[in-house]
Amino acid sequence: MWAGTKASHVKPGKGGAFANVEAKNLETGNKLNERFRSEDKVERVTLEQKDFSYLFDNGDSLVFMDDATYEQIELQKDWVGDERIPYLQEGMKVVIEMHEDRPIGLELPEQVTLEVAETEPTVKGQTASSSYKPAIANNGVRIMIPPYMSAGERIIVDTTTGEYVRRAD
Repeated sequence: MWAGTKASHVKPGKGGAFANVEAKNLETGNKLNERFRSEDKVERVTLEQKDFSYLFDNGDSLVFMDDATYEQIELQKDWVGDERIPYLQEGMKVVIEMHEDRPIGLELPEQVTLEVAETEPTVKGQTASSSYKPAIANNGVRIMIPPYMSAGERIIVDTTTGEYVRRAD
């Protein structure tokens, strides 16, 4: 089972148009580049999306609970991905895509609320500047924040890019 990660449409001067597709195997993680002509057919897989809650870290795995059945599943940390693990918070709602009762994908909420753990002190006169300063959030992630912010403030962060979005209410 493959998922397209990048696609580009090519129309050469001679011959028919085609699509260059970079795909990732959802089970092994391998990547593949493939060319598809307009007459090529691909079978679409039906995936079931289930709501889960993140419970706790269990060493090499993470434990999630199905919100509908209360069943627990463990997912390996390397499968979830080092870039996403720091954003998981106890009780956080996530969506796990399943194929034939096997998890194949995990979606975090688009944004999470974090607290600034440490940052450089605010420099007077720099508040109107558009430059950002480095900070470390309470989950250990390095992030660039506006220069007027200080440690202890709560911020909203985009989980896909890891960028500061706005101050939390």
